[in-house]
Amino acid sequence: MLAVAQLWASAHGALGPFRSLLDDYLANPQSAFVSWAGLGLACVGISARHRIVAVAAAAVLDLLTLGLQALCGWHLSIGTGPTLVLTALVVTVARWHGRPRRIALRAIAFGVLLIMASKLADTWLLVSITAGPRVLDEYVQYADRALGDPAWLVGSAVEAAGPIATTVLHAVYIQLPAAAVVVAVWQLRRVTTAPWPRHNLLRTFLALGIIGPLGYVLFPVVGPVFAYGPLGHGLQIGDWPQVLPSVTGTPAPMLFDSGTARNCMPSMHTAWATALFIHSRSGPRWLRWGGALWLVCTLLATLGFGYHYGCDLIAGAVLCLTVESALREPDRGWDRYRIRIVALGAAVFAGLLLSYRFLAVTMATYPVPSGLAMLAASAAVGFGFYATWFAAPDSRLARWSGRNVTVDTDVVLD
Repeated sequence: MLAVAQLWASAHGALGPFRSLLDDYLANPQSAFVSWAGLGLACVGISARHRIVAVAAAAVLDLLTLGLQALCGWHLSIGTGPTLVLTALVVTVARWHGRPRRIALRAIAFGVLLIMASKLADTWLLVSITAGPRVLDEYVQYADRALGDPAWLVGSAVEAAGPIATTVLHAVYIQLPAAAVVVAVWQLRRVTTAPWPRHNLLRTFLALGIIGPLGYVLFPVVGPVFAYGPLGHGLQIGDWPQVLPSVTGTPAPMLFDSGTARNCMPSMHTAWATALFIHSRSGPRWLRWGGALWLVCTLLATLGFGYHYGCDLIAGAVLCLTVESALREPDRGWDRYRIRIVALGAAVFAGLLLSYRFLAVTMATYPVPSGLAMLAASAAVGFGFYATWFAAPDSRLARWSGRNVTVDTDVVLD
């Protein structure tokens, strides 16, 4: 995938994942905090002494890089230090033997995957622009009437809340990978002395990152701040969030610029934040509260900054529950209960997208029943997910969802 992405990017005059990685090495890092997140993941597989040396070396190298950038008048950015240290870790660990080598290389692989996945995503955003010159924002805005136009309501509230609230929400929005690493590190904290967990947050993150962005090509949407707001570069057809657009006439595909990514449907920030929330449930209190607050702030940011419509968020949450159901508790196998919840989630996700595209006018004309139907369908997926994976043992709900089925929990992936 990376090689194909690089070939496509080179043919279209874009950076591409491998050239972006080269910039990381050459003091012009593109990954910034994602490189540090990747190094943090890699460090869970090595000893405490090696972790201290690796983090300290990366910090020193990043400071030296910042000094060089300032001296030469270049753009200031971090990420070169952890990239170099991560490479040095691969060379060092490759010389080890036995289980320490396997565990360390696996952790390093997760760190590298996180970094390269982010670079692949950057290229895919360019693919979404090329594949979708016309966007479907009018359809989604019509469908959003069934939810009460949350992007306009929350956008106005965030604008009125002032700069402090905006700064906090913006930090939460852009630092989602860092929060994911905190949860993942907690899940993998004992891998040097205990078996590797069969399932963790990073598996869901990566699976969502592969599946979700396909929607950008199938359903190109730029978001209210672009299609209706100040970032539309003259192509916007409204005044978000001050003026709520009318729903007169028939929605139509809208020609948009060649610089704005069509990355709204589904909301991957919502999907990833929901996954983070789910995986934080098994942690200590501080982690559970952190996961809940991160989810709430992410939802407020996606709507408040005009990056997404309410319909995007519902689709992202349903996608997350579906993918997580396919991956969770691998020892349980693909019994009829897992098949049931995955099939339900996939059907609801497809039904939502088809409704947004072909029933938008109907949803705007009859907002209350349409909104209730959307919420009921997503709530059914949420209920099925909870029943299948979190119902209390020996309860009626657990028996209905197969939670009482015995599985061999001693089978682990070393």
